[in-house]
Amino acid sequence: MKVKGLHIVVFCFLMVVLLPVLKAQNPNQSRGIVLRGSVVEEKTYAPISGVEVLTDGGAYTRTDGLGEFVIKAQIGDQLIFQSPDFEMVIHRITSNEDIRLVVENYQGPVQKGRTSRDASHQQLLDSANYHKKNDIEKSIDFIAQSISVLGKNPNKRLLARSLTNLGEIYLYHQQFDLAIGNFEDALTANKTIKTQLLLGEALLLDKQYPDAERELKELLDKKKLVPYQRINLYEFLGDTKKGMGEMDLALEYYEEGLRIAKKNQVTPKVTDLTSKIAETYALADRRIEAEGYFDSSLELSKKESPKRAIQESEKVADFYNRANRYSDEIKQRKSSLNELNKLGDEAVVRDKGIAVEDTITSQRINYKIGRAYVAQNRLNEAIPYLQKSIVEADSEDDLLIQKEATRKLSEVYEYKGDFSKAFETYQDYVTLVDTLYVRKEQEISRLARLNREIATKQNRISSLEQERELSQSKYNLALTEQQLFETRTKWQTWLIYSLIFAMLLLALTVFFFYRTNKQQKLTNNLLALKSLRSQMNPHFIFNALNSVNNYIAKNDERSANRFLSEFSVLMRTVLENSEEDFIPFSKELELLKLYVKLEHSRFTEKFDYRIDVDDDIRIEEFEIPPMLIQPYVENAIWHGLRYKKDKGFLNITVNQPSGSLLTITITDDGIGRKKSAELKTQNQRKQKSKGMGNITKRIGILNEMYSNKVSVSISDLTLDKTGTKVVVKLKKD
Repeated sequence: MKVKGLHIVVFCFLMVVLLPVLKAQNPNQSRGIVLRGSVVEEKTYAPISGVEVLTDGGAYTRTDGLGEFVIKAQIGDQLIFQSPDFEMVIHRITSNEDIRLVVENYQGPVQKGRTSRDASHQQLLDSANYHKKNDIEKSIDFIAQSISVLGKNPNKRLLARSLTNLGEIYLYHQQFDLAIGNFEDALTANKTIKTQLLLGEALLLDKQYPDAERELKELLDKKKLVPYQRINLYEFLGDTKKGMGEMDLALEYYEEGLRIAKKNQVTPKVTDLTSKIAETYALADRRIEAEGYFDSSLELSKKESPKRAIQESEKVADFYNRANRYSDEIKQRKSSLNELNKLGDEAVVRDKGIAVEDTITSQRINYKIGRAYVAQNRLNEAIPYLQKSIVEADSEDDLLIQKEATRKLSEVYEYKGDFSKAFETYQDYVTLVDTLYVRKEQEISRLARLNREIATKQNRISSLEQERELSQSKYNLALTEQQLFETRTKWQTWLIYSLIFAMLLLALTVFFFYRTNKQQKLTNNLLALKSLRSQMNPHFIFNALNSVNNYIAKNDERSANRFLSEFSVLMRTVLENSEEDFIPFSKELELLKLYVKLEHSRFTEKFDYRIDVDDDIRIEEFEIPPMLIQPYVENAIWHGLRYKKDKGFLNITVNQPSGSLLTITITDDGIGRKKSAELKTQNQRKQKSKGMGNITKRIGILNEMYSNKVSVSISDLTLDKTGTKVVVKLKKD
């Protein structure tokens, strides 16, 4: 397919006024413009809809039902047109001119001569894409309407286009399972290179690397791929191999994609692939090669847009950080901060996609600079950057960075020996943790509601597809009855086929409902598990802070400071593990040792303890839910040993009865469960332990998800009901 050329519609006075100004500008400077244009077919000038229009600065849109588009860009950007129906076109923007792309020998669908149903279908898809980023529910509604207008016997190509658009919406919002399902349905209706490439990308982002590789490799021999698609193909294959840990093969794919990008002058992809090659060398611990490619990607990014240059600059700074080159990291981040401040209102640089974890903002860069100074033990220089990060994060409502910067500042004051400021800052940190916890609970509730609404809308779309298939089945049955008088044998044959089809349809319907319900149940379990983990951290923090308060009440400042220092290490470990369903048992054991040590320092006269781990156990091969053992140890100390008249003993043993089973036994010779219950106040009897209740719920959910991996039994240690024995059994995956 050939493109005749770009017909630029420009008024003469604009040419006279703008061109001298553009020539006088610094080539490194750029200004934002709103660019309008259209894409038409050569012979009839009929508009072409659905053409992807993007810039190397990250802006993206599609032509609407009239073949027109509006996009935000900057002078000097590259404007890229791509469609499965013609070769990719690249145009350098030199002014705010209107652009018309005329396509020669175009064989794809055009607006002229289309039915009203097809026009309505395209308008609904345009509306869905318009709301794609900001309102997922409204966007899905438009997709459902676009499928509905196709009727009971739709055009397969148009149906596939609707399903592909729906998959892209889910992909943008990181609903990977739903995106994969819709891309697969679209390929079933009408197989296209674009949809298959999107399916491979979705599988890659969902970390289904073998499936992604299989899907993408099918495209290697396709000759109809336009250069931009082939570049993406090699990039995705490189990402897949990097995800599988095969760095040499990943580099081969990236380098082939880079070769094609250079050959076709696709500047944004040249930068992206150069950066990814550098990251891959860094992961392979080949730092010299990595630094060389990072230098190249940094220079290339400076020729694109300021935002892209800042993104690459921060990647280079992260590389310096991993290599412990803190002076180079600080220099690089200060350069990024300077460039970021020049952008003014555009001071936030985001990658593509809605869930951006590595947003580049002034407060984040200041925090990282402060952290690098701390790593060099240049504490006085770190303090201003951390303080500025806290102030900026507070004004931007960035609680996560405000929390991290406050914690780091507290540590700096502690290292300097300024314990009053350290304690004051740590109190601010605890307040931020509580606020963040409340916000997380609200976010979990919002996500749960959104997931329910998305599931409802997806079910509606599935129902439309099922109704269409059912109507088609009824039509076939009616046709069979009409032909009954011609031949009984033929009628019977049609009837058998129809029954088989109906049975298959019923089986598929049951399967889809089962899969949807199973996915919803898994989602609910994950949300519940995350909520319970979030509840464990404040509960544990409040109990532990009681110990600090006790030392302060006794005016034992040295013990309070020592306890607070060790407690901060414990809290850091707890918070680092709080997002995981399972952690290595070795980490849980370290946390447990530190916790028992802290409690023993407070109740030295109440108990001694011993932690025995069988030397033959490979504890690194086992995983355990975080904070699983600690509540049982806490109960043994606070409700058993603390009330014993003479000095008690706490024993924790870890052994391995078989190759796949680990047993953790917690015994104490305290007053026992019965006596402890008698000592409780009336108010305490009415309340259950929040920590133990959460543990029970967590074990129940985890066993449901991981096939009874954890079991816990609690019994009295002796016949006279004194002492307690807790046995936790952990199965290996």
